[in-house]
Order: sequence, then C-alpha cells, then structure tokens
Amino acid sequence: MAGLIFLLIVVSCALAAPWVTRYPPTKIQSGQTRAAPSREHILGGDVAGRDIWSRVVYGGRVSLSVGLVAVSISIAIALILGSLSGYYGGAVDMIIMRITDIMMVFPSLILIMTVVAVLGPSIYNVMAVIGFIGWTSSARLVRGQILSVREWDFVMAARCLGVQDQRIMFRHILPHVLGPLLVAATFGVASAILTEAGLSFLGLGVLPPTPSWGNMLNGAQSIFILERMWWIWLPPGLAILLTVLAINFVGDGLRDALDPHMSLD
Repeated sequence: MAGLIFLLIVVSCALAAPWVTRYPPTKIQSGQTRAAPSREHILGGDVAGRDIWSRVVYGGRVSLSVGLVAVSISIAIALILGSLSGYYGGAVDMIIMRITDIMMVFPSLILIMTVVAVLGPSIYNVMAVIGFIGWTSSARLVRGQILSVREWDFVMAARCLGVQDQRIMFRHILPHVLGPLLVAATFGVASAILTEAGLSFLGLGVLPPTPSWGNMLNGAQSIFILERMWWIWLPPGLAILLTVLAINFVGDGLRDALDPHMSLD
C-alpha cells in the first residue's frame, strides 16, 4: 500500500505538472546555473540554469510514458505469440519458441542500445525498441499458463461441445492468464523505466532539452558536482530509485492478491 500511495503521488504530479511547477522545464534562467536550492527554486538549478524541480516533475511524465507504452507493446506481442504457442502446440509451438530462444540469447540491453543507435535517439524509438525486444519472458509465461489451463475439464468440455478455438481462447483460457501477466507487466514497467534512464544517461535515449531522469543524471558526471552539488544529481536519482521500488512493491502486492495458492496460505 505504501508503494501504491507513493506511485499515485508520482503519477498525480506528472499529470498535474503545469500546476505543481512554477517554471517551464526547458527555460534557462540567468543566475541559476548550478544554483543551490532556494525559496523560488526548491531544488536549485542545473548546469544550464534550468529549474530542477520542474525537470524532475516533467521527467516523470517521460519515464512513466516510456514504461507504460513499452510494456503495452511487449505484452501485446507476448499475449499473441504465447497464446498461439501454448494452445496449438506442435510445429507452431516449436517455431515460436525457437524464435523466443534466439531473442533471449542476445543481452537485451546491448541489443536495445544497438538498435537505438541505428535508428537514432528519441523517446519514440526508445518506447518501440524496448517494447519489441522485451516480450520474450512474458511470452514464455503466457505459453506455460495456457499449456496448463488447456487441459482443465471445462476447456475439454467446451471442445467436446464444438466451441470454436477463438471463443475457447478468449472466453475460457485468457482470463486465467491475465493475473500472472498483469504482475509481469508491473515488473516490466519498472524494468523499462530503468532501461530508459540508462539509455538517456548514455545519450541514446531522450535527448536534452526534453527532461528525463536519465539525461538529468548525465549532466552530473563530474566529481566536482557529485561532491559539492548534491541537488543536481540526487533528485533524479531518488526519483528513479523510489518510483521503481514502489512499482516493484505494487507488483509484489498484485502477485499475492492474484495468486490463489498465496490466498489459500
């Protein structure tokens, strides 16, 4: 519940960014370069004189958007491929699972960095690449769930009655798969946020002046800033840490709530 409450606060601030900030996140103000926190700028100014509080809030929009869009893409792909593989089996299962195995051989971060470097850094490319590369584990999860559910009595009864495969899949099988898939999607959002932050830190993700928690950390790499100007790197770092931690807590809670074995215990 603590993770859920914190996550709701983060989402609310991101949605209400124009009303909870006083300055545009890209506005450069003279005299605010590396300025310490003050009444007017509660988190100070960055290396270019932009308000850090505004950039942290608007950066939350970027990070959450990347996480949600990327996971939506990957879950859609995993649901389609995992369902076909688990329900039909045979040659279909073999082909899809071998493709999945090939995708899982490559280190995902290296593969994402390579594709983004070829396509060019932008928020849309980051969303698409993370989504199209991160479906493998969820597809295996869906396949495993369907392999189990398709042998249950009510599925066998539906087949004996002549119910079409599409109706059996969407009406009888998929509802039993959505619980574990929702938990996996929650953890996937946290992973996507971390991946975007890493790419932006390396200059392969969201490019300045668009604020992102990752590219905010990119401007705080010098030892001088790390030692003497905590307000430049600590807010975006804490935003990443606490948001990902809160999402993981929510995922744990969903797993406990949706897992019937955990409920029985």
